[in-house]
Amino acid sequence: MEFKVEKKEKSMAVITVTVPKADFDKAVAEVYQKEKGRYQLPGFRKGRAPRAMIEKFYGKSVFYEGAINTCINETYPKASSESGLEIVSRPEINVTELGEDKDLVYTASVATKPPVELGAYKGIEVKKADMEVTEADINEALSREQEKNSRLVTVDDRAAQDGDTVKINFDGSVDGVPFEGGKGENYPLVLGSGSFIPGFEDQIVGHSTGESFDVNVTFPEDYHAKDLAGKAAVFKCDLLEIQRKELPELNDDFAGEISEFETLDAYKEDLKKKLAEAKAKSAATQNENNVIAKVVENAKLELPAPMVELQVEQMVEDYGRRMQQQGLPLDQYMQYTGMTMEKLKEQFRPQAERNLKTRLVLEEIVKAENIQVSEDAVEAEIKRMAENYKLDVEKMKEYMGDSQREELTLDLKIQEAVDFLVSEAKLS
Repeated sequence: MEFKVEKKEKSMAVITVTVPKADFDKAVAEVYQKEKGRYQLPGFRKGRAPRAMIEKFYGKSVFYEGAINTCINETYPKASSESGLEIVSRPEINVTELGEDKDLVYTASVATKPPVELGAYKGIEVKKADMEVTEADINEALSREQEKNSRLVTVDDRAAQDGDTVKINFDGSVDGVPFEGGKGENYPLVLGSGSFIPGFEDQIVGHSTGESFDVNVTFPEDYHAKDLAGKAAVFKCDLLEIQRKELPELNDDFAGEISEFETLDAYKEDLKKKLAEAKAKSAATQNENNVIAKVVENAKLELPAPMVELQVEQMVEDYGRRMQQQGLPLDQYMQYTGMTMEKLKEQFRPQAERNLKTRLVLEEIVKAENIQVSEDAVEAEIKRMAENYKLDVEKMKEYMGDSQREELTLDLKIQEAVDFLVSEAKLS
């Protein structure tokens, strides 16, 4: 294998790889051995046809695709590793030369880490985040505790109102024809929550327990079920029960039930202390973020599009895994919400660009300030990770390997850079 590197504009590069004809022919022979069982020719048992007969029947290039993939998988990693490039994207592969008496030549177009020109990063002036705990903060926390400890009480003496929880039977149809998912029994619904089609909950308000009535709605034009989008529907509803939320009274008894304190005043003092601790942590994070954002804003760099695209794809994959852990596959989520993959990617793109710029600028500051971390710090972080994964430290090191250890070391250096920037900043 031979390769050459050509650097392009906007942090792009092209690696041209030449695979000798003998190596390609060997790959073709290997693919034939793997795939010959798929072919059955007249006069031969399945999988017994000679390669020459298969190529004559299906064409000389019948095994080329598999052979090309084999050659690329074997040569690209080595070429990219030895290229001297800091590659930050997946390669875009194009075969440029291939023939019966020719070598296999392909190009791999890749994005490389872009140069960063640092602006001002020491003594950055930002507004200090607020750490004061107000009476409104305490009251809001108390309200959340009331909500957590509320109960539903059945209502018999009035009609349904916004905020009530109702139980209903419903049966929907479009032009008199029932549709999938349009029927429910003993269904709990919080009025005003916006859980149902626009207009549905509004038409339950004012009805009393035991009433039967029609709810007329029109599905949104962008509704996920395309066969229902924009269509008028009628839901025949039975109102089975109305419940209102009852909040506990804020008094000493309430404090005693939900905490270790006997009085509401003592509970509020403890709440104020915890809120102050939480707000201090939040303010520190906000100060850090504001300083970093200003430093990144002062720097100059241009992200290559494939680098951003790869980051977006990784964020979408992470999001899909989180959705799956919650029991909802990403494709079902998109179906229910009317979301498309393209829309989802566009939602993540601004954050992807911010993340990449921040990382690149901080890496450049690590170089500029020659920031180092000790081996003890690296070992301590590996130990912490091992404890989190409930693994032996030595086993954790085996799993990591040299490249992951280098990445971890860089992560620690970047955190040191963040601490340095904040310590140098002027918070007013």
